[in-house]
Amino acid sequence: MTKPAASVDGASAALDERVAVVDERVAALEWPTLALAAVVYGGWIAATLAYRRWPLALDAPAVVLALVLHGSLQHEILHGHPTRRVGVNRLLAMWPLSLWLPYPIYRDTHLAHHRDERLTDPLDDPESYYLTPEAWAGAGRSTRALLQAQQTLLGRVALGSFWRIGVFWRGELCRIGAGDAARRRMWLLHLLWCLPVLAWLTFVCAMPLWVYAVTMVIPANGVLLIRSFAEHRARPRARERIAIVERSWILGPLFLFNNLHALHHERPAIPWYRYPGRYRRHRERLIADNGGLVYRTYFDVARRYLLRAHDAVPHPSGRVPAAATHVHEALAPASMNG
Repeated sequence: MTKPAASVDGASAALDERVAVVDERVAALEWPTLALAAVVYGGWIAATLAYRRWPLALDAPAVVLALVLHGSLQHEILHGHPTRRVGVNRLLAMWPLSLWLPYPIYRDTHLAHHRDERLTDPLDDPESYYLTPEAWAGAGRSTRALLQAQQTLLGRVALGSFWRIGVFWRGELCRIGAGDAARRRMWLLHLLWCLPVLAWLTFVCAMPLWVYAVTMVIPANGVLLIRSFAEHRARPRARERIAIVERSWILGPLFLFNNLHALHHERPAIPWYRYPGRYRRHRERLIADNGGLVYRTYFDVARRYLLRAHDAVPHPSGRVPAAATHVHEALAPASMNG
């Protein structure tokens, strides 16, 4: 006798929940992530130490690779990995190899980004590239041109690092200048963490800081901007704002499979090495949930948007309406494990 559809759906949902619990269980020590941390930091030390022995054309890409993986590792850690101890995780993530971004600020803004009901909102989503119509109307001609250029993949990679760092630092200086004591303490702590990195580069590797910044830090940030370029798009439903890039066998591992971005927003506490398996099991549902916002590879993203705008800069509805969608309440505890 065939079971009623409601019973089948209920059994499927219950199974999904049991699988989710298994997938999200954080081990006391996640050895793959600890091994990755050792590879990242060891690789960075080895590649920077080779500055005087290798030609820059070989050494710079090696350091860029380490910095990209380090950015992905920091993202993994802020979601509660690789241990159950916040202090240990923080120690693994705090080292500012890219120098320009304090980890605590990145952690706080990224977790705010995980309020899925506010995704793409120009004011509430710290990682949104959209502006309110009022901000767009008040922007100067050169600002508009730079923002429009960054709506293409080429513009985002070529200009995005300079724009992102400049706008970020300007905002931070304004906050500190306005008397934000907590922010000032964050930056003082960050500068203290920068000292060993700067000492290593200057005195041990004999590397000029401008070489490190221009040929390594900026290109690494540009690679990370490839990942974030088409991750989100303004749409009415929250789940439909989150893209998926499939079959990315080069950049995907570099991004710790955050290219499967709809899955990441659904279950941000899953360790990176479990993403491919879970995605295969839930692919059809994830694609149905996000309205088919799927790219085959990053080459597919480049084919569509290398020289063509991904979207307009002004948010199509001005702001994300407060009642546009519901909060995925189950994510709140999981996403705050960092």
